[in-house]
Amino acid sequence: MKIGFIGLGNVGGKLAGSLLRNGKDLTVLDLDPDRVAGFVARGAKAADDAFDLMQGCDIVITCLPSPAASTAVVGQMLEHVRPGKIWLEMSTTDEAEVKRLGAKVVARGGAAVDCPVSGGCHRADTGNISIFAGCDRATFERVLPLLTTMGRRVLHTGPLGSASVLKVMTNYLATANLLTCCEALVTMKAAGLDLATTYEAIKISSGTSFVHETESQVILNGSRDISFTMDLVKKDIGLFQAIADRAGVPLEISPLMVEIFNDGIARFGDRAQSDDIIRRLEEATGLDITAPGFPAEMVDDEPEEPGYEVVPRGRS
Repeated sequence: MKIGFIGLGNVGGKLAGSLLRNGKDLTVLDLDPDRVAGFVARGAKAADDAFDLMQGCDIVITCLPSPAASTAVVGQMLEHVRPGKIWLEMSTTDEAEVKRLGAKVVARGGAAVDCPVSGGCHRADTGNISIFAGCDRATFERVLPLLTTMGRRVLHTGPLGSASVLKVMTNYLATANLLTCCEALVTMKAAGLDLATTYEAIKISSGTSFVHETESQVILNGSRDISFTMDLVKKDIGLFQAIADRAGVPLEISPLMVEIFNDGIARFGDRAQSDDIIRRLEEATGLDITAPGFPAEMVDDEPEEPGYEVVPRGRS
């Protein structure tokens, strides 16, 4: 099976790396020629454009920064979609747009899957990230061996578009966790508590979370380097707010989160690391929220293992 991969950024480059590391026939495409050259040096092939990539591959994966980028790329590939071809959308994107594009792929005889990932770039790097997959069951079973090469836990979420809705929801929750961790750390520092002790108190308590056990560490290191930027957070929580608006759910916390990140972007820039959002509170209080002994970046210490399908309770 020939696989094409478009988008070798923070997440896509690591997912594509898992495919290459596991011996898959991989052809890559990215706007950055240095990223492409790095993959070619490791044994991948390079494509001239998305049009040629779809022509020469059985499956084309996209992992791009915005719905607009995915729309442009699928438009380029569409002419070469035919029966047997599969488009895998691994970007965090808009449900309506992935369904619209997927319908175009299906109309030409191909299959479409939205399969965003969750768990952090450090887990994408080791093939231990979680993957959601929205598509019909037959297509899911065709792509499951590929998904379990890139991820540890794979969840079939239902029809096309369902995975994107759930992914946006998880990013909303992660952002809420990040903001509450920032407030907790700053408040404890202001109250005179040791930050390393504070970190452990949260970790062993009911207040812990995946975000605390990962992102709080790079916050306390001072690097704030979580390989995810404020503009991407704003996109994701904006997509979640749009889902709530369409469903008529009167959210209260979500609009405030959007406001906070708009302010963070105005102060620190679109491409500031998302964990730099704590600087708003550092500047307001004059406190330095760092502590010795924490890592500058997250590294997954789980060994790489074959992935598997996660089956929801009550489903055979």
